[in-house]
Amino acid sequence: MDVTKKHPAREQRPEDRVRNFSEVSLGYDEETALAEAQRCLHCKNSPCMSACPVNVNIPDFIALVKEKKYLEAYDVIRATSALPAICGRVCPQENQCESKCVRGIKGESVGIGRLERFVADYAMDHGAQETDLIPENGVKVAVIGSGPAGLSCAGDLRRRGYAVTVFEALHTPGGVLVYGIPEFRLPKKLVRAEIAKLEKMGVEIRTDTVVGRTVTLDELLEEEGFAAAFIGSGAGLPRFQGIPGENLNGVYSANEFLTRVNLMRAYDFPNSDTPVRCGKRVAVVGGGNVAMDAARCALRLGAEEVSIVYRRSQAEMPARQEEIHHAAEEGVRFCMLTNPVRILGDADGAVQGMECVSMELGEPDASGRRRPVPKAGSEHVLDVDTVIIAIGNSPNPLIRNTTPGLETTRWGGIVVQEETMETSRENVYAGGDAVTGAATVILAMGAGKAAARAIHEKLGKS
Repeated sequence: MDVTKKHPAREQRPEDRVRNFSEVSLGYDEETALAEAQRCLHCKNSPCMSACPVNVNIPDFIALVKEKKYLEAYDVIRATSALPAICGRVCPQENQCESKCVRGIKGESVGIGRLERFVADYAMDHGAQETDLIPENGVKVAVIGSGPAGLSCAGDLRRRGYAVTVFEALHTPGGVLVYGIPEFRLPKKLVRAEIAKLEKMGVEIRTDTVVGRTVTLDELLEEEGFAAAFIGSGAGLPRFQGIPGENLNGVYSANEFLTRVNLMRAYDFPNSDTPVRCGKRVAVVGGGNVAMDAARCALRLGAEEVSIVYRRSQAEMPARQEEIHHAAEEGVRFCMLTNPVRILGDADGAVQGMECVSMELGEPDASGRRRPVPKAGSEHVLDVDTVIIAIGNSPNPLIRNTTPGLETTRWGGIVVQEETMETSRENVYAGGDAVTGAATVILAMGAGKAAARAIHEKLGKS
């Protein structure tokens, strides 16, 4: 066995998967998982753990995989992570735990994410049970939003004995896990299973409850008896470029497009009665994971040509390398160093093209990436009939507009203390995309855990 190489995961063939919404990666089988686990050196100082936002004991769970003690390995992961099957699929391990793996110094890092997925899937398939239900301590905590930040906070608080109620605006819990990430990357049955485990622990989830409209945060604290609240409402307000033509028929925010496809199952029309219009030639503006998701969904919905339009080079794209690789395999075109300036419409108000300019990279900007600068005289038109804007999201203003004294940033993010996640309102905490803007699932989970710890340290002493 070549210990310098990571064992590849099984995958659907590109020519097959582009015609379905089934999961692309098929993960490790037991033989491959055992072989990959043998590559772990069980380092004394465990640098991989320090790079995990939820501090999973990575060496110990992999050591148990080596011994074929998969349920015990699952217990190790679950001790700090509320969503193992999800994290094993969508976390950017290459930038976190695997980036610190000692194996990566002279070869490829250990496939930590793939092993986590194997363990979580094994546990689900073999009926792993949660620990005994912890009695409630009589203290109620409200969690606003059932995405990864809210679910992580809720799970940790419930394990500490708190009576936790999660308030979700949509009809289905899961937040970005159900409306944002496509089925072919994250099967929704896994999200439902992970949420069901939290409910079995005693976490109550109330759907169709829009905090700020159905009930205010102050009403929860002052009238419904909640001692504290955590805001994990995400960043669901799409950003646009502010260019002419964004109001034409055939222009979507990635948020709307993916919600229709994922949560409303547009890909399963007519069995599901919420179709989405997807033309023959689609341009997706942006270079992150959301852009990759939208492009790959468009292909599966029947688009003949899908292009990623990004104003920097591929080296600067924030998307995971795996997602870029999968998109390219499936036939997505990459129009790098290209920036839209106007969307063109026909007499009926429908998209018929997108005017762009070519870019070149100048000096680094505040993000550390080289700033794109337009090339004079480089205007050109892309022949498209659908445009999906995937350049980021902001927090919905509803909670901040209905909660006096809640300090927010200029762009709408909730201001928190770095260690405790406490806001300017006493006993009100926040984390995840509602604070940072659109980020990763695991970072949101880490914020939820930090808030749960801070809430317990305060309420447990009161």
